[in-house]
Amino acid sequence: EKMNIFKKTILTVLASLLLIGNAYSDTIKIGTEGAYPPWNSKDASGNLIGFEVELAQELCAIMKHECTIVEQDWDGMIPALLMRKFDAIMAGMSITAERQKTITFSQGYADEVAALAVMKGSSLESMDTPEGINLTLGGSAVKKTLKTLTAALAGKTVCTQTGTIHQNFLESGDVGKVNVRTYKTQDEVNLDLTSGRCDVALAAAVAFTDYADKSGKPVVLVGPTFSGGAFGNGVGVGLRKEDTKLEKDFNKNSVTMSAAERQKSQKKIQNSKIEIQRIERELREDIDIRRREEIGKLQQQINKSIESLAKKEKYDLILYQG
Repeated sequence: EKMNIFKKTILTVLASLLLIGNAYSDTIKIGTEGAYPPWNSKDASGNLIGFEVELAQELCAIMKHECTIVEQDWDGMIPALLMRKFDAIMAGMSITAERQKTITFSQGYADEVAALAVMKGSSLESMDTPEGINLTLGGSAVKKTLKTLTAALAGKTVCTQTGTIHQNFLESGDVGKVNVRTYKTQDEVNLDLTSGRCDVALAAAVAFTDYADKSGKPVVLVGPTFSGGAFGNGVGVGLRKEDTKLEKDFNKNSVTMSAAERQKSQKKIQNSKIEIQRIERELREDIDIRRREEIGKLQQQINKSIESLAKKEKYDLILYQG
């Protein structure tokens, strides 16, 4: 349910994948991790599933080209792309200046905000911070929040996945000297958080809410959500720098909605996003079971509305380059 909402509410999608077929005569290979739900994961049979897997399949169907989605460990993702083990990365990879030194990215196809998570009952639940901060914008409110986080995290063990923007932030000094414990996968982070080996963890907010919903564990988000700065500028498809023709082809051939259609669609989607954000805030407050059921019904209504819009416009929304 959450995956469908996440999938349908993206505002733009990198259409470079529509033209990758121009550069490759055989099957296009797309690398993903398979261990970062709801972005990408595996089902009980070991098949790759998740938002990005579905998105990649849709794009490949639209461009009428055979595609293969392959599994790759996160810490070897960029090296494998450069070694031509696959042609593109769709693995919840944020667009950062550091990564752009090595590879290039499509326009972002989704936003990703990060958050801290603890087990319910943690003393960190009492942190007084704004709902979200953008490190790129900065300002007195951001500085005050970072100071609050520095004091709160002092002496705490903070767990996160290795080689991520979240590790980079924790080691940047923005929240002081932090005792960081890194893991190969987000699943391992989740397990050690719930077992008590981590005082707090940092990852994409949706990774924690997805885990809490599916596992039933009392994992709750605390503090602000994070964006900008070390957290990058959205999630995009990673490509080799020499594949410049892909973006040129994309810019020339991407399908664009009319201004009126775009305004109408974006208004509906924005309203849905606002409603989803309200729902997530209520989930953070540990609302009762009956309220959760009410929210589930509302989520289904939102899904149906957005899915109907996507079908009506024949995926123009997904293809639009904002």
